[in-house]
Formats: sequence, structure tokens, C-alpha cells
Amino acid sequence: MIDTHCHLDASRFDPDRDSVVARAWAAGLHGILIPAVGPDTWEPLLALPRRDARIQVGLGIHPQFLPDLPAEDDGAHLEQLDALLSQGGAVAVGECGLDGPSLPGAPLERQLAMLRGHMALARKHGLPVLMHCHRLHPAMMEFLKAEPWPEAGILMHSYSGGAELARFYIQKGCHFSFAGPVTWAEARKPLDALRVIPADRLVAETDSPDQAPTPFRGQRSEPGYLPHILAGMAHVLGEPVDALAQRTTENARRLFREAFPSPSR
Repeated sequence: MIDTHCHLDASRFDPDRDSVVARAWAAGLHGILIPAVGPDTWEPLLALPRRDARIQVGLGIHPQFLPDLPAEDDGAHLEQLDALLSQGGAVAVGECGLDGPSLPGAPLERQLAMLRGHMALARKHGLPVLMHCHRLHPAMMEFLKAEPWPEAGILMHSYSGGAELARFYIQKGCHFSFAGPVTWAEARKPLDALRVIPADRLVAETDSPDQAPTPFRGQRSEPGYLPHILAGMAHVLGEPVDALAQRTTENARRLFREAFPSPSR
């Protein structure tokens, strides 16, 4: 199993991060992907895969963090990101994307400009994009209709839209990742979407420390909870959990260009 989206560097893990990682390996995980949310985290994250190849990282700026960054520094941050990606060590660009229009300091125009910059870097460096989209799917759809596609692909992280919306992203060539909400009792739209996604475009994530699956909902999530998410997905798809775990792992390894070591290595 590979957790394709886990904010293991979040401060909520500061008290027991080593124990969280140990529990993840004990739960059967073979890989964790940590997506950066802002420039301050890029260089510290790049040190992690050098210590343990089971932990890989993506570099980007989350749209929710744009208000914390001066708009006049956006160009310089993209240049810094370009330089770090050129050095190698990252397996994806992101987390980046679009977030609801109510963020002070992050108007849609700025979000789109930064996303355009991330997409250009993904194309330049041949890396997939870890895409966040919350309450702005119409704008995202228009953006993707006009924007040149990164050859390495786009992963729609923690997908929560319905089946019709998913069909647009499928047609564009996106991969999809699902998190804890697929196990929640009231889940409807993501379950409908899960049923229409091609088998080779599906991966799993925890989005730790957020979106904990049942039976841990409301608590801090962690990567060791990924088996609960895969069990929820397998129930919806009507297939054995082991088969889904193997397939999503293979999909993740392929999407991230075999960055995660296989158990036999």
C-alpha cells in the first residue's frame, strides 16, 4: 500500500512523528508521499527521501497558503521551485490547485497564475501534478481545457466530486485519489465517482492529519489508517481489499515513475 497524500510534516505530528511512521509500516504500507504546502518546507522535505526511500515528496504551494505569502514574491517562489526541481529528489509538483473564492489575499486570478506556473514546471521537469480543487471545479475545468497538459499526468487529490464531473477529468486523462470520506456514512458523490473511474487511474491516500476514516473520524488521521480507506473503496467496488491494494500500489508506482521501492528490493 502507498499513501499518495500525507502531510507528515504537519505540526500535529510533532509530538510522535516517528511512532506514526512506525505504525504505518506495521500496518503494511510500503510508501508515503508528502506534498509540500509552502516554500519554507521544500528543502527540509527534500532531505527525507535520502534517509528512507519509502518516503517521497512533492514540491509546490497550496492555494490556501497564498494569503501568507506576498503576491510580489510569487515569481521568485516559482523560480526557487524550478531550481529545486532541477536538482532532483521530488517525484511530483504540488500540492497546488484552486480553493474556494473566499480566501482573502488569494483572488482567483492569483490562484490561476500560480497554478499555471506549477503546470509549466511539471511539463518542464516531466513530473505529475498533485492537484487540489475545492469549490472551484468550474474554474478548474475551464483552466484544464485551455492549459497544455503535463505528459506525466495530473492526480486529483482527495476527489470529492460526483460521477459527471469525474467523467470530464477522466476524459482529460487525470488520475484520482480517495481519502477518508469514502468511509463516511453520508458519502454519496465520491462513491458514485469511484465506480466510474478506470481501474488503472485509481490510487489511495489518507490526507493526514485531516479527513480521518471511520472509525477514527474526528480524530487526527495518520498513514497507518490507509487500510480502512482501501477497505471502504473495495466495498464500494465489490472487490477484495487485497486486490485493490495491489492495483492501487501498482498505479502509484507507475504514476510516480517507480520512485517507491518494491518490497522485494
